[in-house]
Amino acid sequence: MTSAILSSDITVLLVDDDDVAIEGVLRGVRRQGLECKMETACDGLEALQILRGTHENKSITSPFLILLDLNMPRMDGFQFLEAVRADNQLRNSVIFVLTTSARDADRMRAYEENVAGYMMKSAVGPQFVKLMALLHSYAQSVVLPTR
Repeated sequence: MTSAILSSDITVLLVDDDDVAIEGVLRGVRRQGLECKMETACDGLEALQILRGTHENKSITSPFLILLDLNMPRMDGFQFLEAVRADNQLRNSVIFVLTTSARDADRMRAYEENVAGYMMKSAVGPQFVKLMALLHSYAQSVVLPTR
């Protein structure tokens, strides 16, 4: 395992069905000059396919971080968290929740699934500046798991 910085060494998997939020995060990455690889999934099922290497068009390399919305069709964020934590190959994945849900019950449930952080989309600032700063600082400060 080597130390990773938020650069071409790390991949961020953004799992969200909201095109506006996806574009905001991608724009934030570009505006902050972060050179990380980005991949997107529209829901938990597609994210699992990407992570397991079974998606026909998308793939991800290790080390990676996951930004996860909770409210999505087909497989929501909580179902995704349960599937990842039950999978021996994926259970060490570093996952940050990025959601519109301010419900205490959602936050507590997410932390019970060992998320690295729970962030409100409305609180991360215009162009997701606070999110980008957090990810940059986090990735420079920790050693991420590799598969």
